Amino acid sequence: MAVKFQSSKYHVCLVSSIILNLFFFINLYEGGKWKQLSWSQRAAAEAEAVASVSCSGHGRAYLDGLVVDGKPVCECNTCFGGPDCSEFSPGCPADADSGDPLFLEPFWMQNAASSAMLVAGWHRMSYRFSDLSFISQELEKHIRKVHAIAKNAVTEGKYIVFGGGSTQVLNAAVYALSQQNSSSPAKVFASIPYYPIYKSQTDFFRSVDFEFEGDTSLLDNSTSDDPTNVIEFVTSPNNPDGQLKKAVLQGPSVKTIHDHAYYWPHFTAIPAPADEDVMIFTISKLTGHAGSRFGWALIKDEAVYQTMLTYMTMSEMGVSRDTQLRALKLLKVVLEGEGREIFDFAYETMRKRWEKLSQTLAMSKRFSIQEILPQYCTFFQKVRGPSPAYAWLKCEREEDRDCSAVLQAANIIGREGSMFTAGNRYVRLSLIKSQDDFNLLLQRINKLVSEEDDIKSM
Repeated sequence: MAVKFQSSKYHVCLVSSIILNLFFFINLYEGGKWKQLSWSQRAAAEAEAVASVSCSGHGRAYLDGLVVDGKPVCECNTCFGGPDCSEFSPGCPADADSGDPLFLEPFWMQNAASSAMLVAGWHRMSYRFSDLSFISQELEKHIRKVHAIAKNAVTEGKYIVFGGGSTQVLNAAVYALSQQNSSSPAKVFASIPYYPIYKSQTDFFRSVDFEFEGDTSLLDNSTSDDPTNVIEFVTSPNNPDGQLKKAVLQGPSVKTIHDHAYYWPHFTAIPAPADEDVMIFTISKLTGHAGSRFGWALIKDEAVYQTMLTYMTMSEMGVSRDTQLRALKLLKVVLEGEGREIFDFAYETMRKRWEKLSQTLAMSKRFSIQEILPQYCTFFQKVRGPSPAYAWLKCEREEDRDCSAVLQAANIIGREGSMFTAGNRYVRLSLIKSQDDFNLLLQRINKLVSEEDDIKSM
């Protein structure tokens, strides 16, 4: 009944929104008078028409999607198909592999009007902004405001660099830090389990300035008291296990890149604002807009900032102006109500998902997941429980040496632990995909755990 009510409530809101928006795009109130809109009418009508396409709640139609017989086609969620995405495939695997943050889609559907954009064809045709930079000053100001209300990072005295998602910013930071004390290539380390792209991206560029060495223990346990030209990735909260991490390596020649992609109130308690020299963030995990490819770095040292800026200029002449505009629009919504609306919604969604999965796996002796202790959060101003982006699942039985294969046999797709250099007894399960994805994952996990009891009774 609750599902039907929510669905009908959504459609009522959608129809009301369409009617209201149709009224406003036909007429604009300005200077005490109603003025008829001109060039924006057609674009607004097209956007509203696509947004109103019904995909049974299991998919979406998009402005840049396929069009058949003049009509936009639904793009269905995993395991759903048919013209309106109403056909479920029972044998379809529960895909918990990717970190696609679709759990925030309902929030943006509820905030369609405030987050929508209508851009003229002549918008930002130049390479540069009026100050001759590649960075929107207005967007930079809003980023600082968002960090201030989320209480997750100190921006005072920091420079800001934009990039194509955190992926590009991470490598720009490696490049910039490797240029200091560069008599020899910088050795790059991370602590197991670590995000695979640290190794794959560092190896891919095959630079003479840096090379990936592996786990921090290789250097931490060495006899050298002063490692030379070392870069350490510190991911906090960590991907895949959601733990808050600190740097392991110490020394005057050690530089640290703090990847804070998940350091937002919906994924972790915020015990204090981060205040490191190099901090990386991304809109993907803040608002869920992974496809917009926008990330940024907060940098303390001006020389590092200038080198990263040069990297961005040489690689793509700055982030797309259209992407920066969309990021600005989204951050304005985030700032509404001092961030309470989006962070409350996102935290409650993730908390409930974690609790449901934890309750099921608590009954299992075959599988376990990471423990994350309750902690005081300065944003919510209370002690709060865990709400991580991923479950770091471990197969406990001696014979289950390949945990990924065990899950695949149960029609569940996760990301194997070897990807994180942690061994095949571990699998990362994504909890941030669509509600359809999570429901199917939970159903399959429930079945796996219930089969343990069946085997015991036999």
